[in-house]
Amino acid sequence: MTSFVVQRNGQAATAEDLAPLAFVGYAHFTAMQVRGGRVRGLDLHLERLRSASVALFGQALPDDRVRSYLRTALEAGPADLSLRATVYSPAGEFTVAGADVEPEVLVSTGPAASGPEGPLTLATVEHERFFPAVKHVGEPAKTYFLRQAVGQGFDDTAFVDRRGRLSEGSIWNLAFWDGTAVVWPVAEMLGGTTMGIVGRQLDRLGVPQRVQEVTLADLPALAGGVVMNSWTPGVAIHRIGAVPLPEAPSFLELLHRAYQAEPLTSP
Repeated sequence: MTSFVVQRNGQAATAEDLAPLAFVGYAHFTAMQVRGGRVRGLDLHLERLRSASVALFGQALPDDRVRSYLRTALEAGPADLSLRATVYSPAGEFTVAGADVEPEVLVSTGPAASGPEGPLTLATVEHERFFPAVKHVGEPAKTYFLRQAVGQGFDDTAFVDRRGRLSEGSIWNLAFWDGTAVVWPVAEMLGGTTMGIVGRQLDRLGVPQRVQEVTLADLPALAGGVVMNSWTPGVAIHRIGAVPLPEAPSFLELLHRAYQAEPLTSP
């Protein structure tokens, strides 16, 4: 019988394993959608875990070991599911772990997800995430600003930095369309795995891409916008703040086509 799991270092996690982690906020993770037991952009997820572990802990587990933990979790579940791999130090937080303290991996699985249908309206808030290049835990601001946005009648929120640049959403990367090229905003942000997948497949399809600073004042000149994350390569944005964005079905189709061109890989 298959089921969803929570495993620590490839073994079923016990209450004793999990209890200390309920109070720990010094960790990082990656989230992925598994289809048919396989994953798109596995190399990007492994690189994310590796680089974040070096940044937070000064060392990283071998990819082969991480992959074995992923496989063990997948073998216990259905073919299609959501998976989250969290890396933490058993030394906990508020302490300095020595080089002999290896990071550990908590893998949890749950039902497959595909995100909202959209189009979405996004409130704007000035916010810059701490250590934005790392997908770390313990970020209450993301949920707080999401709830504030919904309370104001929006679907979600988009972050604007102190220079007025759009960076990312609560749990999303942003991408825009100028009618010819995909526009990726320049700011301090987390580089998403889906963003990486779409970007390299757009290159293979010969679709122009560019990076530029995008402010609210730049939006009227653009031909569409989306949010993307591990759930989906694109959900249309209807409005950011008070600025509407045009419908761009061809842009949305292009992003989904690029994502589907990425091969699925078994851990």
